[in-house]
Amino acid sequence: MSQVQTMLAEFVQEMGGTRKTLERIPESKFAWKPHIRSGNVLWLATHLTDIPSWATWTIKEDSIDMAPGGIPLPQPPQARSVSELLDRFDANVAEARQTLARARDEELGKPWSLMMNGQAMFTMPKGECLRTWVLNHNVHHRAQLGVYLRLNDIPVPALYGPSADESGM
Repeated sequence: MSQVQTMLAEFVQEMGGTRKTLERIPESKFAWKPHIRSGNVLWLATHLTDIPSWATWTIKEDSIDMAPGGIPLPQPPQARSVSELLDRFDANVAEARQTLARARDEELGKPWSLMMNGQAMFTMPKGECLRTWVLNHNVHHRAQLGVYLRLNDIPVPALYGPSADESGM
């Protein structure tokens, strides 16, 4: 199995788990946050919704500048409903999945840079970037959302095996 095929299988699995978690969010909790320095549920859900699009950027581009000419890129619009979050998530996942499926292993070794006002913040191989900033980053924030759900007594989905609320997948 190629590196791309392995990464694609993992991407599909992790995005499925993320969608299951996003589906649990009650709109009445969009403004809730566990701490003053934490993002609220809607911010966290929006972030999770947009992370899959980073796979497309990483494969198609060699860098992204988060503040070209010193002007920060616009923030993604906040969703008004769970349905809107899921629609955007599904569209981002579908595009990323197609882009990743067309990629070749050689592309994963090419360098990719995160830029800020023309300066490289870091450069790493595209495959490492996909693993760290798409897959691992998604899992990290999905786990945060799982804690948010738990603290609000909302059932946490089974992802890698049973949860305290579900006996299986």
